[in-house]
Amino acid sequence: MKFKIDKKKKEILKSYLRSVAAATVTTLLALVADVKPELSVLAGAVVAPLLRYFDKADKSFGINSK
Repeated sequence: MKFKIDKKKKEILKSYLRSVAAATVTTLLALVADVKPELSVLAGAVVAPLLRYFDKADKSFGINSK
């Protein structure tokens, strides 16, 4: 079974998943790793931009931008 997703919906989904990744990192660092809340929030804030930077398909920002 294949799903066809247009470009706009794909970008929305990727943005949502980056936000989920940032929230997950923040939560795991704060609760599981017992890191200070300030540091876990800082690390979580860095995750989403880094994921977008290293996304080779993103032409507007990051590695393949002009």
